[in-house]
Amino acid sequence: MTNIHDIARLSGYSVSTVSRVLNHQNYVSAKTRGDIEAVINKLDYVPNAVARNLSRGATLTIGVVLPHVDHPYFTQLLHGIMRAAFAANYHIVLLPSKWDSQLELKEALRQHAYDALIFTSHGLPLKKLAVYQRYGRIVLCENPHDYSLPAAYAQRTATYVEAFTYLKQRHHQRIAILTSRPLEVSATTQAMVGAYEQVYQRTLSPKLLYTGIITAEDGEHAGTYFAQLTEPVTAVLTNGDDIAVGMRRAYLAAQRPVPLLIGQEHQLSGEVLGIPTIDHHFEVVGARALELAISEHPQSIALPAELIINN
Repeated sequence: MTNIHDIARLSGYSVSTVSRVLNHQNYVSAKTRGDIEAVINKLDYVPNAVARNLSRGATLTIGVVLPHVDHPYFTQLLHGIMRAAFAANYHIVLLPSKWDSQLELKEALRQHAYDALIFTSHGLPLKKLAVYQRYGRIVLCENPHDYSLPAAYAQRTATYVEAFTYLKQRHHQRIAILTSRPLEVSATTQAMVGAYEQVYQRTLSPKLLYTGIITAEDGEHAGTYFAQLTEPVTAVLTNGDDIAVGMRRAYLAAQRPVPLLIGQEHQLSGEVLGIPTIDHHFEVVGARALELAISEHPQSIALPAELIINN
């Protein structure tokens, strides 16, 4: 297999000069460049991209840590990351974590395999993630708060407050909330519950917080539970339009009045049924996270979300 030493020997120039030509660097005369390129063409030589990137101290690969792809939060983020990576000629490696802090720690410790890691979600505390920046660049897809970590994230709290204000203005008092993860470990759940308590000025009853919801089927299970309550809920902030549709199906099957459902992520299912939704524009968030991953800027980028009332 032809290598850079063969080109140097046949062209009569040093390996360092050949390297400058291959890497399109300056300080090479036109004649020298022409002589070396003639040999390269004759040998039909293609540089080893992996070796070249390593020699530059870059892999052109970004690791994306995500627990699963069963919820639009992750699929939309991933679409945005992939599009931006394609445009920037970067490769993406998916690193499934299932929120396992040991798996996440393992990836943080082997950062040399990637130019950066994007954490779409995490089991490791932010405090630990901030420490592991010493091994390489880490980018979050959530508000880093007081930790010095670059991040691109949606401004969720303001839109959750807007959603609960919308419900309060329509005299809804008994409201349920569906989320993926428990309150004590999820920034998203904390934002949803915190917004409810800010608007209603009272603590949300634990009976009205239903976690472990990821798919439309999960939404249907939650709907079955709430439909049989003797004291019914009149509105539900779900964590996805498909999930809201699953919940609606359970109420219809139980022949109970369907509460006012608010979805998230502006999916086609919710649009067809005219369900209000919160669009966090996660594809844009993902693209911005990729931009931060391949740059040296330590900034946080907060992107607006919007409440959409489909009439």
